[in-house]
Amino acid sequence: MTARLFNRVRSTLQPTDHPYLNGAWSPVFEEWTDDDCPVVGEIPRDLDGVYLRNTENPVHEPLGKYHPFDGDGMLCAMRFRSGRASFRNRFIRTRGFISEQEAGRALWSGIAEVPPKSERPGWGAQGSLKDSSSTDVCVHGGRALTSFYQCGELYATDPVTLDQYGAVGWGGEFPREGVSAHCMPDAATGELLWFNYSREAPFMRCGAVSRSGDPLEAVDVALPGPRLPHAMEFTERFYILNDFPLFWDAELMTRNIFAARLHDLPSRFALVPRRGRAGGIRWFEASPTYVLHWTNAREEGDEVILDGYRQQHPMPPPLHGAPKKYAQLMAYVDLQSLKPQLWRWRFNLRTGQTHEECLDDTVCEFGTINPRAHNRANRYVYSTTGEPGWFLSDGLVKHDLLTGKRETVPFGPGVFGSETPFIQRAGTQTEDDGWLVTYVSDMNRNVSECWIYAAQNLAVGPIAKVRMPLRIPSGTHACWADASELH
Repeated sequence: MTARLFNRVRSTLQPTDHPYLNGAWSPVFEEWTDDDCPVVGEIPRDLDGVYLRNTENPVHEPLGKYHPFDGDGMLCAMRFRSGRASFRNRFIRTRGFISEQEAGRALWSGIAEVPPKSERPGWGAQGSLKDSSSTDVCVHGGRALTSFYQCGELYATDPVTLDQYGAVGWGGEFPREGVSAHCMPDAATGELLWFNYSREAPFMRCGAVSRSGDPLEAVDVALPGPRLPHAMEFTERFYILNDFPLFWDAELMTRNIFAARLHDLPSRFALVPRRGRAGGIRWFEASPTYVLHWTNAREEGDEVILDGYRQQHPMPPPLHGAPKKYAQLMAYVDLQSLKPQLWRWRFNLRTGQTHEECLDDTVCEFGTINPRAHNRANRYVYSTTGEPGWFLSDGLVKHDLLTGKRETVPFGPGVFGSETPFIQRAGTQTEDDGWLVTYVSDMNRNVSECWIYAAQNLAVGPIAKVRMPLRIPSGTHACWADASELH
């Protein structure tokens, strides 16, 4: 037996009927190390790198209502090398996590509690939340960086050992508003691109740091008021930011109530020139919607082309059939209620016009592509499908944007997965010649595994299933880092 218990974190959670504190979302409090995980099937010997996923995992009894995005960050790392796999999971020791461990209870309420009940000043765009660093993860400059969706600090971790280095400082110039989740490493330049948003003018900023964490620029992006963007994209010349009509109600904010509503406004996109580029910010309008995540962006002639998941119903009605006290919460995180579809926006730099089109009507989200196709015309997109009524991934869908073909692969009843990065096979030029990796929780057996698929042959199922020493709760974002990126 190679697995060993590293640590057990103190918890005060009590039994509850909350849908996101049970089932596949049941939290765990143990940190494990397994240097030689059991495998069913065969791990490709040239699969060399680490698969990282961040997870919302609450430790203490909630201070008020609980939302699945409130949980403490837990980073899970599966390292592949020479046909073998090792695993670690560790809570992210944010300032909020440490303070609550010292107090032995929750000190901050979450986004569903209005007005907030937080006992101490908080972080985030609304200023009262705990920065749990539980949303996203990327690897930049040899370190894994975890982040929080409503803005906070970036916490640095060794991507293999999960040794923790605390919050990054960027030479004392880390933005006082924090940064949002979905910072983006630019493989071409080595830069890390970031953005943030807040309740104070100019309401949004973006910028870049070098591979070693030296600030390169910070740009103000003026908005009419506070907004709630979630992710950014970029091309060689531009940051691409957004101003969607789903944002906090201004009148309620005066009473310290942070409740979003859909306003009668168009969607707006900002093309912000990157460092050293001439020209001002260009704004483009499009049909009203909300978008959580993007898949790619590129420049083509006079156009900037952006692909992502456009929601048909950004403010859905309460989920039919759900317990009344949880019905609205469950609708807001249910893909079948929001109905995001793969969409394309074309921004014409010469005319200032926007053209948009639906690429496929499948309800899906959390897309990845071959990273070597970023900023180019990618052919394939790999997305997750959603378990109806739940914020759970129940399968994968591969879109061929050239032919319009799609291939959907379910995980199976009671099995739920994660965001699924693509890893290209060494030495090949074929865009889909490689692997997809995902963590799954099989609730039929109460176990978690890391599944590896051959991207050109999804229908055969996983070519390898790597057993983890504990069942981990469902989570959101993940990334892959090749061995060359780990130092």
